[in-house]
Amino acid sequence: MDFYLNDLPSTSLSNPKGGHEDSQMTEDAESPGGKSSSLSMTDIQEQNTSLRVTDISSRVQELVEKINNSRTRDQKVMDSFQDKLVEQVTEMCQQMKGQLFTVYEENSNEMQVKLMELSQVLESCTKLNSELKEASHALAGLRGALAINQTSEP
Repeated sequence: MDFYLNDLPSTSLSNPKGGHEDSQMTEDAESPGGKSSSLSMTDIQEQNTSLRVTDISSRVQELVEKINNSRTRDQKVMDSFQDKLVEQVTEMCQQMKGQLFTVYEENSNEMQVKLMELSQVLESCTKLNSELKEASHALAGLRGALAINQTSEP
């Protein structure tokens, strides 16, 4: 019994892409000249493998595109987060500067009051120093006069 693979029915073929092999086999079977030529099992397996590789390749490409889209979305989320964070930090810095300037102004006002008090105290010291010098000169003059009086009295 001669058994050839060419005599097998082609119903075992799976065609995920839609009838490519069937149309080719029909064309081969109805070739001019009335001879029935069919594909060998190796050819069929190569076509199936080729279709599977193409299908896997397209799926991989889709997954890569999904991953890239996901990365793009992640980058947008991170950029948005960074922008909001920078905005909040800037706002906090402005508030801190405002509070700092308020403290500076309060300190400046207190220092101005203290400086005015110090100026008044120094002015009083200068005045007292002048009065003390005048009193010292007056006492020195009085002492000199007393010394003259004591030497002139016998």
